[in-house]
Amino acid sequence: METVESGTGPTPKRGVSILFGLTLLGLLVVLWLLLGLATSAFWTPNNISNLLRQGAMTAILAVGQTFVIITAGIDLSVGAVVGFTSVIVAWLLAAGVPLWLALVATLLIGVLIGAFHAFGIVRMGLPPFIITLATLTSLRGIGLLITNGSTISITNEAFTNFSRADFLGVPSLFWMVIVVAVPAYVFLHLSRFGRYLFAVGSNSEAARLSGVNVNRTIYLAYILSSTCAAFVGLLLASRIGIGNATQAEGWELQAIASSVIGGTSLFGAVGSVHGPLLGAFILATINNGANLLNVNSFWQRIITGVLIIVIVYFDQLRRRGSR
Repeated sequence: METVESGTGPTPKRGVSILFGLTLLGLLVVLWLLLGLATSAFWTPNNISNLLRQGAMTAILAVGQTFVIITAGIDLSVGAVVGFTSVIVAWLLAAGVPLWLALVATLLIGVLIGAFHAFGIVRMGLPPFIITLATLTSLRGIGLLITNGSTISITNEAFTNFSRADFLGVPSLFWMVIVVAVPAYVFLHLSRFGRYLFAVGSNSEAARLSGVNVNRTIYLAYILSSTCAAFVGLLLASRIGIGNATQAEGWELQAIASSVIGGTSLFGAVGSVHGPLLGAFILATINNGANLLNVNSFWQRIITGVLIIVIVYFDQLRRRGSR
């Protein structure tokens, strides 16, 4: 019988979490103001829409990645899952499969990939790094075999028009962030299953002794991560109108970086939903601003790397201070 109801893991104190979230929001506002002063192109409707669309997909990936990192795991495959599922939905639509069935089937593939990762970790004893790295490589290869190294065009206008549409003046892709973030917040912060994630990330053996089904919790975390990635694959295919196995290369690092910048601890048991969302849009803003200012793209990677080092360093200091 499961007895962990009040939470076993050291979830962040609500006041600290809110303060950190406000700090990230303040940083994002400052970046927007500075870029608005530095270049007249930043505040144009077209640029803001592009920023929101790109940030939205990274944000959804970061939310899924956060579930895994909270359990002290990692999912390196999410970028490959995005590219692979873009191929799957394009292939199904080209074969004449109804749109709704193509969407459901693609999401189910995301579920199966996540279940495979958890099986490798739980039953085969493989480290999360290894099993997800293997999937990253394999899915790229399978996608290239399906497409014979090329791309699959998507002619279904109902599908492709979605990503280009606005609702209440806001890009539809950004609304998808809200569609994912609201249930994710309820799941992580208001349900017992969310508390189990923190418990497993804090001390899996203690969680097991407290009645938590650790294996089921790991399955749940990795399935959620891959399902979010499959969902982003659908959004990306809708936006660019093709299925391409090589798309989203490096997005797994963007997702991890967004989650870490948002306050998720790589050591597990610490994380939120709002932090990675803000982290994703901070990164999107940095990349967008660098492009507008004609800054070498290599500097964008350097800035992201420095941010990760600084935040992980302070996370280590926090962990030492709490002992």
